[in-house]
Amino acid sequence: MNMVVCVKRVPDTAESEVHIDSSGKGIETGKLSFRMNDADNYAVEEAILIKEKIGGTVNVISIGDEKSDEQIRMALAKGGDEAVRITDPALEGSDGFALAKALAAAVKGMEYDLVLTGALADDDGCAVVGVALAELLGVPHAAYVKKVEVLEDGKRIKVGRELEGGLMEFLEMDLPAVLTIQTGINEPRYASFKGIKAAAKKEIAVKSVADLGLDPSEVGEAGSWAVLESFSYPVVGEKAEILEGDPAETAAKLAAILKEKGLV
Repeated sequence: MNMVVCVKRVPDTAESEVHIDSSGKGIETGKLSFRMNDADNYAVEEAILIKEKIGGTVNVISIGDEKSDEQIRMALAKGGDEAVRITDPALEGSDGFALAKALAAAVKGMEYDLVLTGALADDDGCAVVGVALAELLGVPHAAYVKKVEVLEDGKRIKVGRELEGGLMEFLEMDLPAVLTIQTGINEPRYASFKGIKAAAKKEIAVKSVADLGLDPSEVGEAGSWAVLESFSYPVVGEKAEILEGDPAETAAKLAAILKEKGLV
């Protein structure tokens, strides 16, 4: 089973204040630490589990500068075999669709049966890259996957998708396919010291947009469907009104306010 896993370097903002930078289109990262996108970590683990069970290879792909090598090598240390980093100034301003174009161009140059991505990006909340990647590759996909089983013929898989309300949808898919992995599908392992040492010696192939056969106009803002204009802080309201009285009275007051504001 030849597998490709896409990973992303993201800032860890869980316990840090986030400030908009001077460009208005990004955040100040000087005091932030970075890590692998959470859902991508689970995707890496799922690929390695499949490899350990039935054999195969795991290729790691990431889009970013040389700082992304830390996350790439962590995936290699856990059991990845080869890695590619896509780096190009032309990618600046790319939305999820434009990023998927670059990933698809890289994946098309590999032998693959299964492509795994995280279901959601922690930094921008984007959940379209994996789905767009599948469409560009022309293969079936399943999103928010929490269970993967390779069937005996090795040409199909059975997956369980997380739905609202705690429900699971099960379906069978032909390979090759793309899966976007939901957190909680497994328990990601820690990289061993031996694995870290081995990963440090592995080559990370660096490719530009031109190397992938893409024109710069196909990526970046020019090749995107959505363009980020600016970030802004939430507007702080002037006041809050507390409605007092019994339920019937407060319901009537609330209805009157909503009508006055033209909301109902």
